[in-house]
Amino acid sequence: MRTDFKVTIDECTKDLDVRERIKLKDFTDAVSFDSLITDGTPLTVEVDYIAQLSIHNEHSHGDHDYKKTMVVDTAGTKYHTGSSSFLNAISDIRDELMEAGETGPFTIEVFKKPSNNYKDKSFITCVLA
Repeated sequence: MRTDFKVTIDECTKDLDVRERIKLKDFTDAVSFDSLITDGTPLTVEVDYIAQLSIHNEHSHGDHDYKKTMVVDTAGTKYHTGSSSFLNAISDIRDELMEAGETGPFTIEVFKKPSNNYKDKSFITCVLA
């Protein structure tokens, strides 16, 4: 059994069967939000569900343990990011929708904003579309 790389699903907004869990933990066909959003134009995503993943990677540079947010759209495309600002924004959106009784898919715009704390750096976040 491989122990140098392990992905664990911490939370998911959808109940997954075993095959869905296996697919969700595989980043091979997942796209990084960071790589898609390069020119300042927001990316529109119709969110089906969201998962918070813990990753242990012995081969990573720096910290071997980190978190990723995986967003799966209604077409089945998987997007990921390690951005805490994105996680906070999408969690707030999802929580408020659920409190209002809205449990179906919702649309977000994902974009980068310049950081106020780090010169020439940006962060990823999202808003309800």
